[in-house]
Amino acid sequence: MFTGIIESLGSIKTIRSSGSGGKRFAVEADISLDGTGIGESIAVNGACLTVVSIAGKRFDVDVSPETLEKTTLGNAKAGERVNIERAMRLSDRLDGHLVSGHIDGVGVITGKKAAGNAVIITFSIPGSISRYVIKKGSVAVDGVSLTVNNCDEGWFEVSIIPHTAGLTTMGIKDAGGLVNIETDMIGRYVERFVGLQADNDKKKIEKSSIDMAFLAKAGYL
Repeated sequence: MFTGIIESLGSIKTIRSSGSGGKRFAVEADISLDGTGIGESIAVNGACLTVVSIAGKRFDVDVSPETLEKTTLGNAKAGERVNIERAMRLSDRLDGHLVSGHIDGVGVITGKKAAGNAVIITFSIPGSISRYVIKKGSVAVDGVSLTVNNCDEGWFEVSIIPHTAGLTTMGIKDAGGLVNIETDMIGRYVERFVGLQADNDKKKIEKSSIDMAFLAKAGYL
């Protein structure tokens, strides 16, 4: 579990095949990763990965074919700058919002414009995840916790302050750049629970012996 508050930028040093369609990435953070061990989770551009080797600021992660297909890591190249966040601890302050590191889809930066000391960035996103993005709600873009300024079917926009632009890839990527999108998990759970309840109610109605014929026979119609 993560918060969307990026700890450090880093650079992909090498990418090599890891058998059966997977790849192994060697990533070097800009900060020390003291206290991080093999087997721990670390988010790279918002995608939750497992550390398989670590030495100082450099760590290796295996990326599965599924992750390569569903995230921007499938198009990543050596030398690319990435956002890095280690898993949160229960003792941490919960800045940002709850982020799982499970990417819902890939978005595209469609515009960037200055607005005072901030930059407004607009993204296009798959229609299948648009319903989970709401105005003033939270969204993780390349692992960065952001507040949605405005949105509609297939797009949303956020405001980036200089601090965020300087410490994350939001200040580096230009229009046309691909980003990983994770919508707010609470919204997805609510939809799931409501959907299950609706299905259960429908099944109860279908099983009921009370129908129009019964009501007519009983004199209600």
